[in-house]
Amino acid sequence: MRSFWLFLVAASLWGQTPTPVQWTVTATAAKAEAGAAVRMKVAAVIEPGWHLYSVTSPVTATATKFTAPFEAKQTLQQKVEAKFDAVAGATTESYEGTAVFYLDGVLGEQVKDLELGIRSSACNDKLCLPPRRRTFPVVLTVGAVESGIPDGFVSAVASAPAAAPAAPAPAAPAPQDLSSFLLIAFGLGLAAVFTPCVFPMIPFTLSYFIGQGDKKGSFGQAVVFCLGIIVLFTSLGFVLSAALGPFAVVQLSANPYVNLGIAAVFFAFALSMLGAFEIMLPSSLLTKLNQASEGGGYLGSLLMGLTFSLTSFACVGPFVGTLLAASVQGDKLQPILGMAAFASGLATPFFVLALFPSYLKKLPRSGVWMMRVKVVMAFLILAAMLKYLSNVDAVWQLDILTRERFLAGWMILFAAPAAYLLGWLRLEGIKPEQDVTIPRLLLGVFLLSFSLSLWPGMTGASLGELDAYVPLAKRTSGGGGGGGYAAQPWKKNDLAGALAQAKAEGKQVFVNFTGYACTNCHWMKANMFPLPEIAAALGKYILVELYTDGTDAASEENQKVQESRFATVAIPYYVILDADEKTVRAFPGLTKDPKEFLKFLAP
Repeated sequence: MRSFWLFLVAASLWGQTPTPVQWTVTATAAKAEAGAAVRMKVAAVIEPGWHLYSVTSPVTATATKFTAPFEAKQTLQQKVEAKFDAVAGATTESYEGTAVFYLDGVLGEQVKDLELGIRSSACNDKLCLPPRRRTFPVVLTVGAVESGIPDGFVSAVASAPAAAPAAPAPAAPAPQDLSSFLLIAFGLGLAAVFTPCVFPMIPFTLSYFIGQGDKKGSFGQAVVFCLGIIVLFTSLGFVLSAALGPFAVVQLSANPYVNLGIAAVFFAFALSMLGAFEIMLPSSLLTKLNQASEGGGYLGSLLMGLTFSLTSFACVGPFVGTLLAASVQGDKLQPILGMAAFASGLATPFFVLALFPSYLKKLPRSGVWMMRVKVVMAFLILAAMLKYLSNVDAVWQLDILTRERFLAGWMILFAAPAAYLLGWLRLEGIKPEQDVTIPRLLLGVFLLSFSLSLWPGMTGASLGELDAYVPLAKRTSGGGGGGGYAAQPWKKNDLAGALAQAKAEGKQVFVNFTGYACTNCHWMKANMFPLPEIAAALGKYILVELYTDGTDAASEENQKVQESRFATVAIPYYVILDADEKTVRAFPGLTKDPKEFLKFLAP
């Protein structure tokens, strides 16, 4: 899965960053002396298609902030309605066209050469510029100072006293669409119903509801039971969200220790599903919850929902782990929303069957088919584990889990459940004398076909969308590597050498700020750069790739260069420099439109 939430994607070098917001600052003081009342008017003109965030915007990293040259008493801003911002993936407050702010305060000792500091961010429907702090001279006039709150304005937070400019906040990778993520989470919740820990509990749970009285009573009990499920799983998302904060995304998604931890958890779940051991929560906790739920009533149903969630965790844990691992690359609220959607999917069948209990007779009976689901899931979880191990290998540059070895592992891990379903691999759940049913045949053929489709990738051929998650073909010193990106003459972590070569050959430099574990970076390298027209355009430049997510000194230095000069750490990020190291233009993030990227590369 790609990562979801675009928080801050940068656009250019210091003074050459696009400036869709133009500021005008004027002030009126009762007297031009210390202690005099002053009201400063800060007006913004915003280019069409862009929006500027308010002082009180819930996404604090992009909220507008002022550093007044006097003691500020209050800040006033135009009234604005909070609404969902698709680019930020969160609820924000923003202005379009124009925006006006007032800063009320008292002049200090300095009454001449006043400057106002403004830290703001602007976004359009595709990207956000990073928060940038600039100073503006203040035109001070003496006259009557208005007081009170003008019509259409509200009081905001008090401005901070003068302080040194703050460092720009790190940017997050481009997100996947939030609605798609929530739909996937809901679907995984529905799929989790058919696991061995959940499905057998359906008749028992429904008998509890029906035993509470009439249809109206069972409906209320079912609602409360479902709330118990949603509360527990949403709490998991809340804990993760609180632990992460909004700006730990890049470091977490590439951190080798985080990836190792996820891989270890997935390995344990897979072994448990294959029957090596059983993952169980403390029996004392489950016993107490179960006894409390036996009291009946709405509290009993709520506790029953919590107990159900905990007892089913051995089977639904892999689904939860996958969602949480994906959601750390999104907005801070995404783990919460993802878990709420997952829990809703898990609870939906119970709610529907509580309304229409007659449908219970039409459900398939619990049986050996659930063991087959468990075995197939185990192999798929091992395949996911391999992806996280490949991140570790890439960041630490171990060169153990190469593209060929990774794909060989995936081929085996997808072929194994196919062989199991077709009766070729003997594991619990399928007896030698059993005939292959149509569902088993179709799923087995699908998994085997997918396994075989990975073979061309071992020779360096493109795998399309899968290339975002698969290690790239290794590039040799002489080019090689199966063509495409690997065959292009990229310099690695050597910006100085690229600039020197560009000066000697009279060319410009194409800088690719990239990452070892960056899925969007992998996609661009595997699918965009090898296109004939793109490769031809890149051939006119000296090519250099600067990795920023490694644990080595080069990655740390590259990240400092990117952050200090371009005010972002978002990857991928592309810059064209001339031989004198001046920025010609920049291109932030992923694009799947070759024409758009070719336009950027054109001289």
